[in-house]
Amino acid sequence: MASPDHAGSVARSAGGAASSASATAAASAASTTLDAGSISARLDRLPATRSIWKLVVLLSLGFFFELYDLLYSGYVAPGLVKSGLLTATTHGLFGSTGVASFIAALFSGLFIGTIACGFLADRFGRRAVFTYSLLWYTAANVVMAFQETATGLNFWRFVAGVGIGVELVTIGTYISELVPKQIRGRAFACEQAVGFTAVPVVAFLSYLLVPRTLFGLDGWRWVVLIGAHGALFVWWIRRALPESPRWLAQQGRLAEADRVMSGLEAKVRSEYGRELPPPAPPAPVAPRGSFRDMWVPPYRSRTLMMTIFNIFQTVGFYGFANWVPTLLIKQGITITASLMYSSVIALAAPIGPVIGLFIGDRFERKTVIVVMAAVNIVCGLWFSQASGAVLLVSLGVCLTLAGNIISYSYHAYQTELFPTSIRARAVGFVYSWSRFSAIFTAFLIAAVLKHFGTTGVFVFIAGAMLIVMLAIGLMGPRTKGLELEKISR
Repeated sequence: MASPDHAGSVARSAGGAASSASATAAASAASTTLDAGSISARLDRLPATRSIWKLVVLLSLGFFFELYDLLYSGYVAPGLVKSGLLTATTHGLFGSTGVASFIAALFSGLFIGTIACGFLADRFGRRAVFTYSLLWYTAANVVMAFQETATGLNFWRFVAGVGIGVELVTIGTYISELVPKQIRGRAFACEQAVGFTAVPVVAFLSYLLVPRTLFGLDGWRWVVLIGAHGALFVWWIRRALPESPRWLAQQGRLAEADRVMSGLEAKVRSEYGRELPPPAPPAPVAPRGSFRDMWVPPYRSRTLMMTIFNIFQTVGFYGFANWVPTLLIKQGITITASLMYSSVIALAAPIGPVIGLFIGDRFERKTVIVVMAAVNIVCGLWFSQASGAVLLVSLGVCLTLAGNIISYSYHAYQTELFPTSIRARAVGFVYSWSRFSAIFTAFLIAAVLKHFGTTGVFVFIAGAMLIVMLAIGLMGPRTKGLELEKISR
């Protein structure tokens, strides 16, 4: 809670009798009112200083390990086939010994983690769930790295997927609530830029290790075990992260929320070099919510829109990211060359979010999503007809950029559409449908690739991205620069 000295300093710095009185009144109101609305107003007026960005970067480091584990599937797949654990194609549509079953096991776990466990962050807090879900999927990956059967491999990939799914929901919710409104888009771009550096890392490690055997272990196992080192950093990250003051206030833990805000305000004030601006009049904050709150206006249409979006965006994003080495091999590229091309393409993964650091809060997120989906359609169909190495890599880079710009945009967008009381639960629900879709997408792409080749795969992806464009373009509300509480209303 702001002190009387703080209120006085705001008044003295305002300049002029009328403006001084107005600033004093605003600061006085902020200092005497302690509720969820005032906590949010105090947070949204903070300048984006080093302390704010430090919180974003710490959460982004957690996202790095998450994406490493989420996206290594496609890069280790050739190694799994080479070792005899899995086959490149699937015997029957839902066979359990193909690469598709390995990808489907991950997304089955992600579906359970997001739809059934997304509420955990609303119940127990963003900080605790962020920590323990990371430890969960790290431990599961270590066990998975030593499996000798397709069944064991798929089971532990499923278990890891549950933890990754919970983490996906929690990190997005956490970031949206910790940063002021004017940098929300850039904060998500930063998260994705740091996180997607995992893609070239895992691609390069796979290029070096997957074709080889080291100390009696297949190279793909080393790729998995290296990612498990995220557990070494989790406690360090956790110590530096406060609980979301918005969540604390919404839970009625106002004294704790005030302590977190006061500490953050003191750091920001010191770095800012002058008194903080007075908070805006607080907006009303909804009480604790439940599942049924997603199905009343205006959230019902938003829930339906994001469900449709997530079902079909997965086809475009993972249809390329998880299958690029296999797609290249199907076009006559050797396993070593395909992994090398994939590594070069993967270098573009962090560039899309880096672009977002410059444009993330300048354009409406719904507009960015629609435009990048159109780019995905054009480049994907062109990729399916290309043969030269330079053209294949160039189009792969364009597809990666478009996919990752969509990724940071919609991760920010879907957290903005729901109130604090149901944010993690609602995001978990709508996001779970992308995981559900991916379960079947893996098998469908395997079948399309087998019968219609690379061209058929990208025609399938293009149809899905067209539905993405229509859903967001026609149904999506504007959110740029608005307070979370205002968007909720």
